[in-house]
Amino acid sequence: MKRRITEIIMKGLMLLSVATIMMVLLYILYIVARRGLHSLSWEMVTSLPTGGYYLGKEGGIANAIVGSLMMIVAATLLSLIISLPTALCINFVMRRNGRLARSSRFMFDVLFGIPSIVYGAFGFLLMMWLGVQASLLGGTIAVALLIMPIMVRAIDEVAILVPSDLTEAVFSLGATRYEMLKVVVRQLRPGIVSATLLAVGRGIGDAATVLFTAGYTDSIPVTPYDPAATLPLAIFFQLSSPIEEVQNRAYAAALILTAMILVISFVVRALARYSRK
Repeated sequence: MKRRITEIIMKGLMLLSVATIMMVLLYILYIVARRGLHSLSWEMVTSLPTGGYYLGKEGGIANAIVGSLMMIVAATLLSLIISLPTALCINFVMRRNGRLARSSRFMFDVLFGIPSIVYGAFGFLLMMWLGVQASLLGGTIAVALLIMPIMVRAIDEVAILVPSDLTEAVFSLGATRYEMLKVVVRQLRPGIVSATLLAVGRGIGDAATVLFTAGYTDSIPVTPYDPAATLPLAIFFQLSSPIEEVQNRAYAAALILTAMILVISFVVRALARYSRK
C-alpha cells in the first residue's frame, strides 16, 4: 500500500512537471506570436535594413538571418571536428574510467557551465591579440568555443554505453586502432546527431558570445573577415528602441528564430532516426 501511494505521488509530480514546462513553452510562444506576428512579412524576411528601418520604416532582417545561418553552420562544423576526436580519445584511447579521463570530463563540465559572455570576452581578447577585427570569423570561433563542451559531453555520454566487447572483437579480427574507431563512430552516429542538435540550439540563439566578436552590419558578409549580423543581436538592438513598432519587429525576429530552431530540430531528429536504421 505504501509503495502504491509513493508511485501515485511520483507520477503526479512528473505529470505536473511536464505540464508546467509545456505551459511555460506555450506561454512564451503565445507572447512572441501575439506581439510579432502582425509585424512579420515576406519583405521583412527577404530584404535588408534600410536607413530608416530602426525608426519603423521599410526594410527587413535578411542580413541577420543569413549571418546566423552562416555562423552556426561554420561553428558547428568546427566544433564537431574538435569534439568528436576528443570524445573518442577519452573513451577509447585513454582508460575510460581512468583518472585522466575523469579529469577531462570534469574540465568539460566546468566549461559547460561558464556563462556565454565569458566566451565572448575571451574571444574578443584573443582577437585583439591576433589583430583580428569583429567579423564572421571571430563570431564563428567564439560560438565554436561555446558549443564545444556541449558536443564533447553529449558524445561522451553515448560513447560510455559502447560495450568494451565491441572494441575487443574488432581488435581480435586484426583491425588497427583507426579501423576500430571507424566502427565505433558508426555506432555513435545517433549520439553525434543529438549532440549536434543540442549545440545548434545553444549556439544559434546566443547573443552574448557574438556581441563583441561578430560585430553588426546591415549587409550580408561576403568574406569571413566582414562583420556579421545575427538574429539574437537584431532582437537585442530592436528591443532597446523606444519605438513600439521596432519593438514588435524584435518579437517578429524572435518568431523567425524560433521557427528556424524548430525546423533544424525536426531535420536533425529525422537524420537521427535514419542513422539508427
